[in-house]
Amino acid sequence: MASLVPSPGCSEVLSLFHSLLRTSRKFTNYNIREYTKRRIPDAFRHNKDLSYPSAIAAAFYEGKTQLEVATRQAVVYSLYAPKVKSIIEIV
Repeated sequence: MASLVPSPGCSEVLSLFHSLLRTSRKFTNYNIREYTKRRIPDAFRHNKDLSYPSAIAAAFYEGKTQLEVATRQAVVYSLYAPKVKSIIEIV
């Protein structure tokens, strides 16, 4: 049975990748920001060898969902950001 959802193109995948990286820079917490900056390329590398269109579409949809979650979390974290930066960010 063919998938009803078309497989995303290369430009859409790159756009998602860059959007996730942009969103990761918005986290005020150093640990979360650095974790997301490391984790995003790892996830894309893990999925680069997918060959079935349905698997590619599912991974792309999961990435879009994670982008929405990260965007919401960045806003929440910015509302409750500490007044003082971490020592790691100061140095």
